[in-house]
Amino acid sequence: MSEQQKQVAKVAAFIAGGAVIGAGLGLLFAPQTGAETRRTISRYARKAQAQTNRWGRAVKSGMEEVLNCKHEKEKSCEEERPQLLAMMN
Repeated sequence: MSEQQKQVAKVAAFIAGGAVIGAGLGLLFAPQTGAETRRTISRYARKAQAQTNRWGRAVKSGMEEVLNCKHEKEKSCEEERPQLLAMMN
């Protein structure tokens, strides 16, 4: 193994060791239990889902409004077309 490969292996070992030690310390000094953490995450997920649903309904409503408005304008143009043609003749 070359000197450069040894250095890369050494750095990778230090990073992996640091990750393991960090995870262990995180578990030891966690401010709440696992059940509390899961409950908090679950609440957050439900709130995010409700917010996403509200946003989706708002977007859908806005799109329907725009499409309805477009159809109304097209209908009014079609209704006024004979009058416009008569005025032009």
